[in-house]
Amino acid sequence: MESFNLQANNWKDVRKQKYKIAVLPWGCTEAHNLHLPYGTDTFLAEKVAYESCKKAWERGAGCVLLPAIPFGVNSGQMEVRLCMNMNPTTQKMIIKDVIQVLVKDGINKLIILNAHGGNNFQPMIRELSVEMPQIMICTVSWWKACNGDDYFTEQGDHAGELETASMQAIMPELVLPLDQAGDGAETKMKIKGFREKWAWMPRRWIYVTEDTGVGNPKDATPEKGRIFMDACIEKIADFIVEFSKIDKEKELYE
Repeated sequence: MESFNLQANNWKDVRKQKYKIAVLPWGCTEAHNLHLPYGTDTFLAEKVAYESCKKAWERGAGCVLLPAIPFGVNSGQMEVRLCMNMNPTTQKMIIKDVIQVLVKDGINKLIILNAHGGNNFQPMIRELSVEMPQIMICTVSWWKACNGDDYFTEQGDHAGELETASMQAIMPELVLPLDQAGDGAETKMKIKGFREKWAWMPRRWIYVTEDTGVGNPKDATPEKGRIFMDACIEKIADFIVEFSKIDKEKELYE
């Protein structure tokens, strides 16, 4: 039994715990090149959240790990078979429902641990901070906790070396041999503003990539994935511990 892991815990223990902070892993269900499973982002969110919460719990953070949400925003991939799309408005309502339970049970901090680039929780958090000021909400994109360029030859944008190595590290049985993977070649947008990323619109995946990947996974190894994930987990665990000590939002400011 692990008191921090709600999904695996029981009422006998949960009713005794004084949880201070909740962690909600959020992934997606989408194609990841030819060699990675559709659940890649959710698997990685669950793993990072679990290990980070475990470390933080052992340091007295009083954190509770919630079950992962497996659907993300994939509006640009609707032509790819069974890429599951959840609209941002739906995501906001899920978060709001979760917060209602947390606040009722005396938890005033929520970390949304994100593993999918298409999820953008910032506008929702801005709205919810006004609608539900009883709770402090933040989002953490786990793969940004450390600089991927320090660990990988070409980290890639989607199903590239970073994600491939990370999945090789935690679930090698779900990763096909890399000689079966596509090269993740990306067709860039023609307009300069989009290419330089100071202008933005959703990418239409069928025009961007032939294998659904963006970034070449060829140099991925399990060891690279383990080293990178361990570094990210350590930083996120430290963050959970620090955030857990904040009782009121004004304490965030020096």
